[in-house]
Amino acid sequence: MVIFKSRMPDILLPTELTVWDWVFDSAFSPLQRFPEGELRGYQNAVTKERVNWAQVKEYSTYISTALVRRYGLKEGETVSLFSQNSIWYPVVMLGALRAGAKISGASPAYNVDEMAYALKTADAKFLMTSPVSMEVATGAAKKAGVPLTNLFLLEGTLEGYLTVHELIEIGRSYGPSGQVPAYKIPAGKKNKDVCGFLSFSSGTTGLPKAVMISHQNVIAQCLQVQQCTPPETDKVLAVLPLFHITGLVHQLHLPILINAEVLMTPTFTMPLMLSVIQEYKLKELLLVPPILIRLVRDAVVSQYDTSSIRRFSSGAAPLSQEVIELMAQKFPASATGTPYGQTGLKQGYGMTESCSCITAFPLHRVTGYKYGNSVGEAVANTEIKILKEDGSEGDVGEAGEILARGPQITMGYLGNEKATKETYEPDGWLHTGDQGMIDPDGMVWILDRIKEMIKVKGTQVAPAELEDLLLGHPKVEDCAVLGMPDDYAGELPKAYVVLKAGVPRGVAVGRELIQYVKEKKVRYKWIKEVEIVDEIPKSASGKILRRILRDTAGVADNVRVRDAVGEKAML
Repeated sequence: MVIFKSRMPDILLPTELTVWDWVFDSAFSPLQRFPEGELRGYQNAVTKERVNWAQVKEYSTYISTALVRRYGLKEGETVSLFSQNSIWYPVVMLGALRAGAKISGASPAYNVDEMAYALKTADAKFLMTSPVSMEVATGAAKKAGVPLTNLFLLEGTLEGYLTVHELIEIGRSYGPSGQVPAYKIPAGKKNKDVCGFLSFSSGTTGLPKAVMISHQNVIAQCLQVQQCTPPETDKVLAVLPLFHITGLVHQLHLPILINAEVLMTPTFTMPLMLSVIQEYKLKELLLVPPILIRLVRDAVVSQYDTSSIRRFSSGAAPLSQEVIELMAQKFPASATGTPYGQTGLKQGYGMTESCSCITAFPLHRVTGYKYGNSVGEAVANTEIKILKEDGSEGDVGEAGEILARGPQITMGYLGNEKATKETYEPDGWLHTGDQGMIDPDGMVWILDRIKEMIKVKGTQVAPAELEDLLLGHPKVEDCAVLGMPDDYAGELPKAYVVLKAGVPRGVAVGRELIQYVKEKKVRYKWIKEVEIVDEIPKSASGKILRRILRDTAGVADNVRVRDAVGEKAML
């Protein structure tokens, strides 16, 4: 058996602690290691509103008491957070965790049907949102059977709805002795057995599924990533969405462990991000490829001082060699270097099912852009093996599907035993659906994506979801959705469509299908291009042969319609 084991030192992993106890009441907590005047916290980078870790603990305690005593929140129930980035997001998240609940994050761009699906799948009983999302939230809540009395506001005010601040005051009114006790891991169980979070992923195939993330998974991943984080890190830029697994780990939990200030932007704009970098002289940026692409191409970047940057961290989707070379030109490696490497790039690799990172860059590996195409080494306590096409295990330099095992590998999919069995082996191995290899230095390289998923700006889009939608259109006989390369988004969905008999092939029907998807799905799921074809190639078992479809794209008889002003169908 060929198993590649991490070269990093083993982490000291507590197995009895919940996430809440770990960050606030254990030896790992900054509250135990720093005086209050040195405690950092979550800060709104625009309004400067701020809560330090001691305040987060106090407020989350009150929120847990209010939700349990006044609104009947029970252990094991799910609280859904449906909001843009907010400093109150983690306060409510930790408050619900303290009560023994599960947290399910959802994209604020979801429409009513998508949000209702998320609520139903997670079996959510409570929903926290903001005024701008309330219309969608109430519509989704009604469809999913969540009582409107269980909807609360994370930000702002709206008549008829309680705010997070009012929840805090309700909890405070019970007095010090009236606070509900913090949830503990039940006797006979470990923290790996208790689900604390539900995060949506398409896995290797199919419709979005709720990944069950245990308390251990988050704790382990934070300790693993801490080893790859410069010890002087005192500020973290939070421009990525908090509902995403990267936000959950790297922007909400890891900063507490390392006592780093989280500079949170409610929404992303390039000037806002650049102004935060300039104001706080940020040294390391955790970003996704679409933002990195804009950093090297947008003229606005030159209007800001970015000289403080020492490291770029990238994940969620591959970064092209062209972009890496442009980064090296625009942000050259420092001549003097730093104690933890010159200005440069490090990519990590993982997925929601691995609670973020399977691999990352140890500090000594970040030397300019030399290893820009690699995704680093296996993080601590993690094993990797390569499964070749013939079923044998690959050795150094041999390509195959990457399988990973470690304490960060999640519990499986909620209510979906079939998908869980397809992705998670009984002995702990996770099938990533990605093809890669390991070189003699232990560095991992991603070669191709086996799984069908499309990554739009680092966000997963399941082809099956869009295929199901298009198959419901009265003019569509068959279809397949694939990713097409895009400079800014990385990939965008493209639909190959077989029309029903008698439907004229042409620009009009292509535009109709593009508009149909726009009306039904959130923006990042919109179809960029429709190609009308004679058939969708399939295997004997009915599986779409996507490679063949790609190879035959644009043949003479196909009609292609793009969602762009001024573009015409190409015959």
